[in-house]
Amino acid sequence: MIRLRPYKACDAQTITTWIGDEYAFRQWSADRYDKYPITSDDMNLYYDRDRNHEWIWGMTAFDDTGIVGHFTMRFPNSSRFDEIRLGFVIIDDKKRGKGYGKEMVSLAIQYAFCFVKVKKISLGVFENNKAAIKCYESCGFKRVKLEHTESYHCMGERWNCIEMELVK
Repeated sequence: MIRLRPYKACDAQTITTWIGDEYAFRQWSADRYDKYPITSDDMNLYYDRDRNHEWIWGMTAFDDTGIVGHFTMRFPNSSRFDEIRLGFVIIDDKKRGKGYGKEMVSLAIQYAFCFVKVKKISLGVFENNKAAIKCYESCGFKRVKLEHTESYHCMGERWNCIEMELVK
């Protein structure tokens, strides 16, 4: 059984060890970081830019063994508070394929709908991240067609994003 708590700077020491290669790193962070690998200081410097904004925050998942996952939540429109966007979703690489991702995302959904009282949860996931897509779909997220597909230049390729949402 996992639980959620607010992200703490010391969590980065563990989270950054879960990213085994640059491909997985880019699936997690797209082009948000300049270099791979990142250190815990890099992660915290990135997050420090938003620490005084009430519209974005990090969450850490943990169980009896310690930290097992992490994600961010943000209001994509700072003047509307009816939608939460999940980002930087990651599970300990040793725990993948064991239901931890589904359990953590389910807790994020419960938190967003029950405590933040949003009507919609959205996220973007690269179409080459099949495991994440399967996890999100198993939690009830549906693919959304957008007028323009968001894409990023990663690893010398153009990676397209799939937009997904869950409406209460």
